[in-house]
Amino acid sequence: IPDESFRTTRPDIVGPDVPDVPFPIKLSGPVQHGFGRGSKDLGCPTANLPDDSLPPMINAAKTGVYYGYAQVTPSEGTTSSLSDQDVCVLPMVMSFGWNPFYKNERMTAEIHIMHEFKTDFYGYNMKALVLGYIRPELHYTSREALIEDIEFDKKVALKSMARPGYEKYMSDPFFT
Repeated sequence: IPDESFRTTRPDIVGPDVPDVPFPIKLSGPVQHGFGRGSKDLGCPTANLPDDSLPPMINAAKTGVYYGYAQVTPSEGTTSSLSDQDVCVLPMVMSFGWNPFYKNERMTAEIHIMHEFKTDFYGYNMKALVLGYIRPELHYTSREALIEDIEFDKKVALKSMARPGYEKYMSDPFFT
């Protein structure tokens, strides 16, 4: 487990100038209820994908924090309370793994879309294109340290995806 020195020497841009194998990794499924702690405990609301959507990540990647793009869309033929901005392709960070701070008993993919949604979107379709790896899962001794790293992860994701080799994925045919 990386120690405190890892946390204090982290780069603010990660990954090569273009996504490299195994990326991009495509995930999709209906947004489901998670553990209810992202917003409440950490100030970082997450959208959770069902377990059966995780094999592409499980087969290709190690646990940790990732970055990429995500899009939430209503099911075909349903009315939606989402705005035009809500259904755009947006930057995201994702925690993939066991979340040792919370001692999860099963692997999860918890996606934080970096956008202020005015309404919940449980049951809506979500597609995520995972483009890069930020860091390993860490075991935190305090909620404050976890929150601090989550905020830094968001900055790393945005800076890493600001490169042309990543920005082009916003218009990937995977997204509708």
